[in-house]
Amino acid sequence: MAGVSVPTVSRVLSGTTYVSDEKRDQVLAAVRSLGYRPNGAARALVTGRSSLVSVITSNTTLYGYASTIRGVEQAARASGSTVAITVVDSDTADGVARAVDLALGQPVGGVIVLDFDSPGTRVLTTLPSSVPTVAVTSATEGRAVPSVVFDDRRGGAEATRFLLGLGHRTVHHVSAPSSGHPSGRLVGWRETLRAAGARVPRVIAADWNVESGYAAGLELAVRRGVTAVLCGSDEIAFGVVKALQSRGVRVPGDISVVGFDDHPLAAYWTPSLTTVAVDFDQLGREAVALLSGAAPSETGCDGTRSPHLVERGSTGPAPG
Repeated sequence: MAGVSVPTVSRVLSGTTYVSDEKRDQVLAAVRSLGYRPNGAARALVTGRSSLVSVITSNTTLYGYASTIRGVEQAARASGSTVAITVVDSDTADGVARAVDLALGQPVGGVIVLDFDSPGTRVLTTLPSSVPTVAVTSATEGRAVPSVVFDDRRGGAEATRFLLGLGHRTVHHVSAPSSGHPSGRLVGWRETLRAAGARVPRVIAADWNVESGYAAGLELAVRRGVTAVLCGSDEIAFGVVKALQSRGVRVPGDISVVGFDDHPLAAYWTPSLTTVAVDFDQLGREAVALLSGAAPSETGCDGTRSPHLVERGSTGPAPG
């Protein structure tokens, strides 16, 4: 239809070799008219390489997971790759094996695992070593594959120091699920309290959702001596704040609350939520770069991302 040879069409579509503007316009006009799209599976069979990036995750709705996937998709698209997402619906051995089989049943060029929880950790131990793999994780040790790391241990420590600096005698913690036990956020919180000679309260375990945070907030509302709380995620913090307010507890007048992740709603909550910000989009982009063979220095980072505190209205001095 374009009136040119097959190699000329190939050169236009791949963009690897110069083609005159006239012939390029002819080919692109034919592409538009026919609605033609290159077949990735066929291309992989011919070249022996695949441009398909597989993301394996246990969740696609929570802010951190969704933002990381968005970063992966943006970087993959910019490099000419496509993304396929496989959700692990169970952290049992059978559930993880099914997800891995489903992901590897496609002609993937590499796999990115969101190692934010136990299913992600199990996937990493199940994937064959022959498959190029990158993990996005907060675990600074024990990962045998190349990893993009966000240091939530440092983030937990920074948030705890901040609250102690406001005069709070100790900081309570509502923890989120993690890929390792205990999580880096919990470890940073505990180490900072001990270094300051402060009491280490009993941890309240929560899930990633607002409902579990609300249940934790109801428990905190009746605990004696609670003036500051560090939550394992912003979603948990939203629930904690709502529960405290429902019991007549002022935030931050009676209890200061800090979240983790910097959810887009954190700035618009009432009161606006002090939180530890993590650039999940950048983590996803760096994972794609690492999968393509770029060294950490080439991605503009040292391989580890450090979260940082964003101070807002949910924190204040300890009540007198």
